[in-house]
Amino acid sequence: MKLCEREIDIPIKRGHSGLLVHFRDSLEQIFSPNEIPIRFAVTNMSDGYYHCEVGLILKSQGDSHPNFSPLFQFRRRPVERNDEFNVVMIVPTGIGAEIGGDAGDAAPVARMLASQCDHLIVHPNVVNASDINEMSGNTLYVEGSVLTRLLMGTIGLQKVRCNRVLLLLDDHEDAYFTDAAINSVSAARTSLGLDCSVLKMDRAIRMKATYSSSGRAVGEVEGIDSLLELLEPHRPNLDAIAITSMIELPHCKPSDYFRNDMVNPWGGVEAMLTHAVSTALNVPSAHSPMMEDRETMNEELGVVDPRKAAEAISLTFLHSILKGLHRSPKIITNHSLLDLPHVISASNLTCIVIPDGCLGLPTLAALEQGIPVIAVKENRNNMQNDLSLLPFPKGKLFIVENYLEAAGVIATLKAGVTTESVRRPIHNTTVLGDEAHQDHEENGDIVHKVISFGQK
Repeated sequence: MKLCEREIDIPIKRGHSGLLVHFRDSLEQIFSPNEIPIRFAVTNMSDGYYHCEVGLILKSQGDSHPNFSPLFQFRRRPVERNDEFNVVMIVPTGIGAEIGGDAGDAAPVARMLASQCDHLIVHPNVVNASDINEMSGNTLYVEGSVLTRLLMGTIGLQKVRCNRVLLLLDDHEDAYFTDAAINSVSAARTSLGLDCSVLKMDRAIRMKATYSSSGRAVGEVEGIDSLLELLEPHRPNLDAIAITSMIELPHCKPSDYFRNDMVNPWGGVEAMLTHAVSTALNVPSAHSPMMEDRETMNEELGVVDPRKAAEAISLTFLHSILKGLHRSPKIITNHSLLDLPHVISASNLTCIVIPDGCLGLPTLAALEQGIPVIAVKENRNNMQNDLSLLPFPKGKLFIVENYLEAAGVIATLKAGVTTESVRRPIHNTTVLGDEAHQDHEENGDIVHKVISFGQK
């Protein structure tokens, strides 16, 4: 099996309604049964098309490996449970986000938002900072495909005290790097109390990082079937999978990333790999890149952009994923268990926070589930979508200037007050059927569908 990325155009649907079904049906017509979508993003809405980028698993004829859950499988939440206040924070990997596009530089935002909720649910890109991971104790660390399925309503999460982690280790030609990885595991065992074993893989996978036409970091992965076969006998004794392997950078050198303003080249192909692993096995997974040689490791970088500093001082990049996987929640796939009190599901998600312009399955799922979306304009990125065009009901889309304002919106949701009520001027009360009053409301700064901040 092989992982790759495809770019396709899908005709825009009038009113942008029913997009999950529209995209699902369109992809089924385009791809063969052996081409399985596992990752999906709309990078731009223009010229009458949704310009989409799709991560695919290419299965060989007669492949006996696991059947992957359909990417667009959706289960509407039967109720909205308010016993907990749970927030999802997403910074899509590989989109060049101003905050969270480098090495864990969205972690302070995550800590701030976590202070306002019972649980903050994040994916690795938000908090992974190479050998640093400063997520708070009420943060749940889940792989991106797991987070997507949670919002789509097809899985739940059960908190755990600890996981048995298996590290798949690329058998590097230079023992210096494999020794360093093993030392990183030993450090996590003694400092975190982590239960972790190491399994060397003899170049079971080959990863190559590339960029799409939109500027997203993507790539190709070969040997997924070999990796799954390697894991099979160890399945009974593992709860989470860490992977460290080399990633080819055909278009640049690692130092180019540190010295130039460019999208982190590693994250996109890492996300593709972990999407495949977690979807196939229903266990948490995360990946860290391994340096190619000592020359790369010893290259003088000087003082780098603070957002990249965590990677500049790391050797193995492993501790962040080991800490994240230590208590990554168990994935519950039995639908009859999703609404039990101890399971977090789509039913008790309060809102999601995303960079403005990001349109993928999490945003579409939130729209369909009636989960409020908070879009942050200051977190600029390569995605070019106008979320206000989507058919969000009143009070379900908040477009804010920055994460400080996002925290304010979260506070109003938690308190059960409208954002309009805590700002001035406050508009006259709507009287339905009063055309003159409706015209006044439509010309105001606050409209029914989208609540935007930073306007006067």
